[in-house]
Amino acid sequence: MRSSLADRPPRPVTTPLRLLSEPEGLLQVHTASFRGSCPSVFSQALRSAGLGSRVLISQFLRGGVDQGPQRPVQMCGRLTWLRPQLQSCVMAPGETGASEAVQALWQESRRWLLEGQADLVVLDELGLALAHGLLDEADVVATLSQRPGRMDVILTGPEMPLALMAMADQVTQLRRDRC
Repeated sequence: MRSSLADRPPRPVTTPLRLLSEPEGLLQVHTASFRGSCPSVFSQALRSAGLGSRVLISQFLRGGVDQGPQRPVQMCGRLTWLRPQLQSCVMAPGETGASEAVQALWQESRRWLLEGQADLVVLDELGLALAHGLLDEADVVATLSQRPGRMDVILTGPEMPLALMAMADQVTQLRRDRC
């Protein structure tokens, strides 16, 4: 005798497959002994945006366009590019207005990180901003620890604190060959 559907015990409630297969984001560090060494990171960000990911690039020490968090550059419809509101690049700690401009940029980047507004966040020259005392290392570490688990983050800079290196899933160190 066949049993009807009504006679069968109910199936247990399971988590939908899409929740089980959500990707886990990576924290990557790209470091080098020289500035301007990470064009591959920017290529990756541009490719990701072109393929539909939401991307934020924050360049902490690259001014010169007087941009600031209130005037982001939009590319590919999904890439937001931020620089500090400064007339020139930050070359040394203590430059007039540098601390405030870098802090404003960090607050906007921090908001993106905590609210999960991006799939990929690139924090360019973060290590130097920390080394120059323009950002608080404990705040950066805490913020990165609280980001959504699916979010990829890439940190760049010639100097990277050990606390961030320890958090990284992947560390890439670029070197110049001397002939």
